[in-house]
Amino acid sequence: MLSHDDIWGAIDRLAERHQLTPSGLARRAGLDPTSFNKSKRVGPDGRMRWPSTESIAKVLEATGASLDQFMGLISGNREETGLVREEFGPEAGAIPLLGFAQAGAGGFFDDGGFPAGQGWDVVEFPASPTGKAGVYALEVQGDSMKPLYRDGDILIVEPGAQVRRGDRVVVKTREGEVMAKILARQSPRSIELNSLNPEHPSRSLELAEVEWMARIIWASQ
Repeated sequence: MLSHDDIWGAIDRLAERHQLTPSGLARRAGLDPTSFNKSKRVGPDGRMRWPSTESIAKVLEATGASLDQFMGLISGNREETGLVREEFGPEAGAIPLLGFAQAGAGGFFDDGGFPAGQGWDVVEFPASPTGKAGVYALEVQGDSMKPLYRDGDILIVEPGAQVRRGDRVVVKTREGEVMAKILARQSPRSIELNSLNPEHPSRSLELAEVEWMARIIWASQ
């Protein structure tokens, strides 16, 4: 049985996945920004207020999450798997694994950012199957992504996926630099990337400088 706290907790976690406040999530879904405020969850008479099925549907559409993924947030799936769920998960089983330093060396990706060539290791990924093709893993090296990602963390990346402002992404430049950032803005000519580590600067790149950009969909921590 779903409780009042379960439903609201799942909405809060979904907002966190997209680095949004509950108000920001409501705004992205086209709802009144105060719809998900904690003060709105209990009425003046003390009765519990529940989010409507329509508002949940709008939130799922706005974030690209499925109902199964939303239910996974309710069931505490991320604690059971030991993984932090960004949004989607690839098919369970072995997927290619590469370190960030190797990723910048060239020869491991095609023009779309999909895994190619030789020299990949593999890592077992114990997630629920979703039929995603072409996903792969990158191992964080160094401290440039702290405190969000630390040395040795594994990032699961989906090339070709639609990216939105606020998504966490891996970007490879034509000069071979590979970085994990937050997509702050994208225009027909350029992208702006916010740093995960406040000690490292944000970046602005012309699209001509970008070889590919792929969304981070899971992270092991």
